[in-house]
Amino acid sequence: MNHIKTAMLLAALTAIFVAMGALIGGTGGMLIAFIFALGMNFYTYWNSDKMVLRMYGARQVDERTAPDYYNLVRELARRAELPMPAVYIMESAQPNAFATGRNPQNAAVCASTGLLQAMSREEIAGVMAHELAHIKNYDTLTMTIAAAIGGAVSMLAQYMQFGAMFGGGNREGGGGIMGIVGTLMAIIVAPLAAMLVQMAISRSREYVADRMGGEICGQPLWLASALGKIENYAHRIPNEEAEAVPATASLFIINPLQGWGMDNLFSTHPNTGNRIAALEQQASRMGGGSAPRYADDSRQGYAEDNGGPWSQQRQGSQQRQAGRSGNSGPWG
Repeated sequence: MNHIKTAMLLAALTAIFVAMGALIGGTGGMLIAFIFALGMNFYTYWNSDKMVLRMYGARQVDERTAPDYYNLVRELARRAELPMPAVYIMESAQPNAFATGRNPQNAAVCASTGLLQAMSREEIAGVMAHELAHIKNYDTLTMTIAAAIGGAVSMLAQYMQFGAMFGGGNREGGGGIMGIVGTLMAIIVAPLAAMLVQMAISRSREYVADRMGGEICGQPLWLASALGKIENYAHRIPNEEAEAVPATASLFIINPLQGWGMDNLFSTHPNTGNRIAALEQQASRMGGGSAPRYADDSRQGYAEDNGGPWSQQRQGSQQRQAGRSGNSGPWG
């Protein structure tokens, strides 16, 4: 059912794009928009990971350049029964992360420098487990294509608005009041519809990825703790790249946009408090112990140790860090 729903939602986005093409250029515009939409779907299918990673200036790391971070992802991928994804870091003070790629064999996970500096090992494990769940469910392909088409719809709407200011409209006789109404509908309704479809894609999947992420890392409360902290940071620290291309917001574990203007009306993520509550219920069913701390700044310590698969690795990791020099942080 998830795959059917995804196909229907993507078809709706494509239809919106084609309808706007018809309003701009009549039958010819509709055909051009349809061909362009098909080409865009095909291109993003094969290059979605490269597009997004390049957009955020992410750099690939390995066991040599970021050993703790890389090995953590490798262990989580093993627990999730997934191929090892490519591992990236993006330079951003805002703690956040995303996954991309068309399938588990061609996937990548990316964490911001802010996430690696501000979160504990357990919380990072929860975040990366969530991203691996998106890969396992093929969510990354769906959300990247939706983001690309949604961005294109917004671009077309801006073009139509510019054309309307100088007397543009349907070039096949769509003048008069109907032409004006059609242009206004395209300018206002089409971007709204595209955003609503993106929300439906993202919101319905975040809860599933949270639940699976809790299962992968073994402790849902680690992810719950990370979500609370990332939410607090995201309101205070901007992500300039995401603000420039808001259609990519659905890729992140927490909405990276700061909520200026219309952003709050079209959030691509469910309420963080509801997600945390669901994870706490999951932890209770799994016997995960007490809730972790939700402090704004986790640099002073780790989330509570609930006996999960990472607690035994902490001491060895700290001992390794004690012998290192430099200012690259504990995750490379």
